[in-house]
Amino acid sequence: MHHVKHIRIVGCGLIGTSAGLSLSRSGFRVSLHDPSPTAQAIARDMGAGQTGVTDAPDLVLVAAPPDVAAHVVADELRRWPQAVVTDVASVKEQVLNGVRAAGGDLSRYVGSHPMAGRERSGAVAARADLFDGRTWVICPGDDSAAEAVAAVKAVAEATGAATVTMDPVEHDHAVAAVSHVPQLASSLVAARLRELSDAAIRLSGQGIRDVTRIAESDPMLWTQILSGNAAAVAPVLDALLDDLTAVRTAITDLAGTGADTDTAPGARQVLARTIAEGQLGHARIPGKHGSAPTAYATVVVVVPDEPGQLGRLFNDMGEAGINLEDLHLEHGEGIPVGLAEVSVLPSVVDRLIDELGAKGWTVHR
Repeated sequence: MHHVKHIRIVGCGLIGTSAGLSLSRSGFRVSLHDPSPTAQAIARDMGAGQTGVTDAPDLVLVAAPPDVAAHVVADELRRWPQAVVTDVASVKEQVLNGVRAAGGDLSRYVGSHPMAGRERSGAVAARADLFDGRTWVICPGDDSAAEAVAAVKAVAEATGAATVTMDPVEHDHAVAAVSHVPQLASSLVAARLRELSDAAIRLSGQGIRDVTRIAESDPMLWTQILSGNAAAVAPVLDALLDDLTAVRTAITDLAGTGADTDTAPGARQVLARTIAEGQLGHARIPGKHGSAPTAYATVVVVVPDEPGQLGRLFNDMGEAGINLEDLHLEHGEGIPVGLAEVSVLPSVVDRLIDELGAKGWTVHR
């Protein structure tokens, strides 16, 4: 297998700098390059790697924007004729075709895509644990050498990620449905909030926060991603539009009917089916660490809005030997408390309620 000791990272944004932090922590020698001297210096100062390194790397990780990734990959393949080169762009077929058109050595190129990120961007948002427990997709082309694929896989796993292998075209269709269209949906819902009154906005609860969480994403980056994967995104949007049209028709038919259930026959069935099919789809989302989907039970704990109270809740759960599977925290309008929606395994719900109640917490099923 291609033995990797020295990794060159090209692009010191969120993903590149996070990879540098993680790989440096894992014992690799990491060198950094970015067209922006400031971004490069910030990544270096954060401990992501060294700058000014001129000796040949064993592997190059290109963390450039999707619209220039193929060009950068081709340049790195030419500059370092013995190195394996991968990129982390979120579209893969476009990059592969671009490298092929540029005459790059496809035997040493292996596309990849870590399914990790944050709403914030840039080196200053980087985290060494960004990839821990996340999926890193390895997308070799038909010409990728086996040892090159193995090298990229080993480096990805060294960041704490779990790797899966997919064909580049299959990958692009998959992320269109699980990443790219959800980004558009989140942004569209969030855009409807712009003209709401302050009184209406103050009613915002956990639901709107969940749906719009990724709406803070970088417009430039997402324009590049959606442009690069437009062919795969379009049919998903078409199907979503068909569903939305059916819902709109049902809602329009119901408007003004009040409680009269004899009106607008079939409309309520459309709404019920939409919600039910959403439940079925949501149930397919993998559980923690990529395991099979797990149904959790949720209790609501009233947490005083004071320093240390959330930590006390976590400590009390730990002392009871109960693992926290997920958490949502919501604050009510004008109320000095938080509502912590605590998700745990169903088998421990009764014990959780008893244990927390004994320690003075107010708990609701």
